[in-house]
This record gives sequence, structure tokens and C-alpha cells, in this order.
Amino acid sequence: PIGLLLFQKSQTANFAALSSQELSAMLTQKDFFFVNVHIPYEGEIKNTDAFIPYDKIADNLDALPKDKNAKIVLYCRSGRMSEIAARELARLGYRQVSHLSGGMIDWEKNGYEIIEK
Repeated sequence: PIGLLLFQKSQTANFAALSSQELSAMLTQKDFFFVNVHIPYEGEIKNTDAFIPYDKIADNLDALPKDKNAKIVLYCRSGRMSEIAARELARLGYRQVSHLSGGMIDWEKNGYEIIEK
């Protein structure tokens, strides 16, 4: 199991998990591409740039910044879909991918707003 643990750790080192507080601070001086990957639509966080289904992220690279060094932040409802999408983008060579740990559930629990359109 120790070898497996190391393997998993190296697999997840390609992207970062953000807390709601970290994301909120980053949004005050937004310098990243912000993507809601949750399906179906269940609300959004202000300043979202794109809506791309988490399981179709590799089919929608044209909707993402061309520069693989661009900062990209993904989120969903609980953090599960965004983690899958973040792992996929990291696998595709994107170097500055992060996702909102706990998703919109954690975001709202921490007193931040979810917009329903």
C-alpha cells in the first residue's frame, strides 16, 4: 500500500486544491480562467468565464486558454467533478490548474454567494 500511496500522491501533484477562502481572495484580483464544470447546472460563482461539463473537458480545449501555462480554476457542486476535470487537464499538459475543494457546497457554507440563473 505504501507504493500505491506514493503513486497517488505523484498523480495528484499536478493540480492544486483551493479552499473557499483562497478562491475568494483570488477573485478580488482575478488573473485566471474560471470554469464551472458541474452538470447539470446548479448555480455558479460570480465571474465564471465558461461552463464546460467535467466529463467533456478534453473535447472543449478550444474554450480554454491556448497557453498551457495559463492559470485555470475549476469548480463544481461538491468538488468531485472539478477534481476529475483538473486531473484530466493536468494530464493534457496544463501546468497551473486548480479546483475548489468542496465546491459550491463549501463556498456557500463559508458565507459566499451562489448565483442562480
